[in-house]
Amino acid sequence: MKIALMMENSQAGKNASVLNELQLAVQSLDYPVYNVGMCDENDHHLTYIHLGIMASILINSKAVNFVVTGCGTGQGAMMSLNIHPGIVCGYCLDPSDAFLFNQINNGNALSLAFAKGFGWGAELNVRYIFEKAFTTGERGQGYPLERAEPQQCNAAILNDVKSAIIKENYLDSMRSIDQELVKVAISGKRFQQCFFDNCQDQAIKAYVTSLLD
Repeated sequence: MKIALMMENSQAGKNASVLNELQLAVQSLDYPVYNVGMCDENDHHLTYIHLGIMASILINSKAVNFVVTGCGTGQGAMMSLNIHPGIVCGYCLDPSDAFLFNQINNGNALSLAFAKGFGWGAELNVRYIFEKAFTTGERGQGYPLERAEPQQCNAAILNDVKSAIIKENYLDSMRSIDQELVKVAISGKRFQQCFFDNCQDQAIKAYVTSLLD
């Protein structure tokens, strides 16, 4: 599993700490972690709107399999990611959220609150969240186990409903966004390295390349 970490401007100062806890949580699994910004307050400027665009491109091109993100409350980043096709982003405040999202919803992104409630011992909470998100065995097994079948069914139905509502071709939907927003989202050097090194969709690659040119 390839994981991307992305944070917006207001919480960029916590990037190094969050990155460290994420890397510690997944190091035994040999999951690569791509820190695509912001790394500090002077880094390429991103809002939570840009995070949704970045996550959408990385997930839909299969450059990464999972995105860890967040903002002050975690709400804006979650909403920004969830408007995009192919993204199922959960809201995570504690380790039980991560575990239950893993087992019941089986999504591909988590949004954390990096300001609200982020006090003494916050790095421990973040570490335990990542451990529950990535090291608790096979995903989507349900909780409690006797509820596994309807939970798996409902998760699949929800994905089908989202796909039905979003009728445009993926690249058509990306082109319908303000292209200046997209250009800013993809302009970071670490994002570009993660994307171009791992992208598996040539049409999305050509689209991103055309914007950068």
